[in-house]
Amino acid sequence: MTAKENLLELLKKDGKPVCLSNSFTAFKPIPGDPVFKHVRGNRIRGTNSLDRWGTLILFPEDAPAAVPFVTEENQVIQDIDNWKDYVKVPNLRAACSEGWEEAQAAAAAVDHDRYLTMTVMGTGIFEQLHMLMTFEDTLVNLLAAPDEMHELIEVITEYRLTYMKLIVENLHPDVICSHDDWGSKNSLFMSPEVWREFFKEPYRRLYDYLHENGVIVMHHGDSYMEPIAEDMAEIGVDIWQGVLPTNNLAALAEKLDGRMALMGGIDSVIDRSDATEEEVRRETRRACEEYGKLKGFMPCMTYGGPRTRYPWVEEVIIDELARYNTETYGLSLT
Repeated sequence: MTAKENLLELLKKDGKPVCLSNSFTAFKPIPGDPVFKHVRGNRIRGTNSLDRWGTLILFPEDAPAAVPFVTEENQVIQDIDNWKDYVKVPNLRAACSEGWEEAQAAAAAVDHDRYLTMTVMGTGIFEQLHMLMTFEDTLVNLLAAPDEMHELIEVITEYRLTYMKLIVENLHPDVICSHDDWGSKNSLFMSPEVWREFFKEPYRRLYDYLHENGVIVMHHGDSYMEPIAEDMAEIGVDIWQGVLPTNNLAALAEKLDGRMALMGGIDSVIDRSDATEEEVRRETRRACEEYGKLKGFMPCMTYGGPRTRYPWVEEVIIDELARYNTETYGLSLT
């Protein structure tokens, strides 16, 4: 059995994987797609820039990644009642219909018998909202201006659906990793009822499209999202990637009963310049021993894709996972 076959077996409700899936080793990300370049291509270390929606993006030299910087003064939407006067939706069809050759060549070069191809889509619906207005205004407006927020979410959903269609039409990856964080480390950003009112059906629509086209849905959310996990499974999330240890993984696995895989469990606190190899191995082993027997569990760092800030950390994680699989199951698939 290959790592790909083992992972696909894990995704079956009553599948029988032969060992733990090892981080992202069963996936091959496809680089160079024109939409990702168009949306995020001007995020260059050491510079500030405006994204395609007009949000200020800061990327200091010493920062691990670019971040939006939204204030009352510079937020795109200055008045939610008149949001249409401020929001200019990027035309992805016009900008990204050509230039797919690099990504298509990368996808064709993958050994499809051994690996699943994957593309990553950052900035989900909720994240796009709080990039267009302050985080506080986003949460307040969900309660104070529900009609306008429903309208705005519909526009963002259409934009995101167009993004997905361009990816599927030109690359048809096995997996799309769709990002949207709905909580902090210890709580949701809103009540489950508010999340269901505004975000559940838009995401069902997006993920129905992916399933209709044979794409596995991986939703990244390195957040506490335990109260809506069963909703996530219902709307078509095949893999919840980034599951923080602050979620009760054992209780989740029992409730979900194989309807949605839980990928994560390894705390990102170990990704530090002063971390030791022993510390990284200890946290990786803890996750394996605590969650390894749970139905549908897939260990990995809780980041939204392969790679850690310090590359050696990921190498040690993968090696320790391989050790655990060899010791526990008598084999390791990477």
